[in-house]
Amino acid sequence: MSQSLNKPSNQPSSPRRNFTQFIKHEWILLLVAVQFLTRLSVPPFKHYDPQWLHQSSRHFPVVGLLVGLLCAGVFWLGSLLFTPLVAAVLSTAFGIKLTGAFHEDGLADSCDGLGGGLTRERTLEIMKDSRLGTYGVLGLLSALLLKISLLASMPIPIAVIALIIGHTASRLLCISLLSLLPYGGEIEHAKAKPMAQQLTPIQGLYSSGWLILAIILVALIFPNTMQQIGLAQWLLAMILALIATDYMRRLLRRRLDGYTGDGLGATQQLSEIAIYIGLAASIPFI
Repeated sequence: MSQSLNKPSNQPSSPRRNFTQFIKHEWILLLVAVQFLTRLSVPPFKHYDPQWLHQSSRHFPVVGLLVGLLCAGVFWLGSLLFTPLVAAVLSTAFGIKLTGAFHEDGLADSCDGLGGGLTRERTLEIMKDSRLGTYGVLGLLSALLLKISLLASMPIPIAVIALIIGHTASRLLCISLLSLLPYGGEIEHAKAKPMAQQLTPIQGLYSSGWLILAIILVALIFPNTMQQIGLAQWLLAMILALIATDYMRRLLRRRLDGYTGDGLGATQQLSEIAIYIGLAASIPFI
């Protein structure tokens, strides 16, 4: 991106100038988040600051909203031409291509490390290994099969909403571990060292605004379907997602003394699946 943050000036800045600088900075952080989490192209940055990656984590949920909208579009188009099962496969494959299997890779590495490592050091060593083991293969296949089968089991409008909310909420829950846990890996071997910092509660609260935006968006686009799902069904989905997130928090705390990039990816995948389980299980009660 051919822009950089303005340097401090000796002259007092006006509220309007401060607001403009704030919007400009947040836009840059949003582009950094898109570049980090997806394969989408963004304009090149000028005078890139490594701290932007850590700061951009508060925009991860809106990247999830973008991914969810695109995957939902693929699912809807696929359902017009094929069965819901084929549409679910196409949507899932598209999401993997769009993100470069970023979170799926974290899930597989976490399954390998946490499943095969007896000590913290051995677990981290396995997670850094690029080769995929039995636990990783089984964990990844199970996650993909669950996603596809759950989406295919829902009525098409509900599946579309599930994709949008699921991708957004799961990334919010994922970064919640940045404020709940210290970094548990080895800083010198971290793939993204600036991310190895804790997220402040204020930043986490700021991030939750993107989930509210996603809920408002789907309520405006699918008002009838949102009424059909009902509050009880949404509560079920979110409770299951919170349980999945807390499970990963406790597991990472116990086994690694904190989070790692792979652990965050696994948290995103499990909480996304938990939301789909909650909404799919609610179908008989609609």
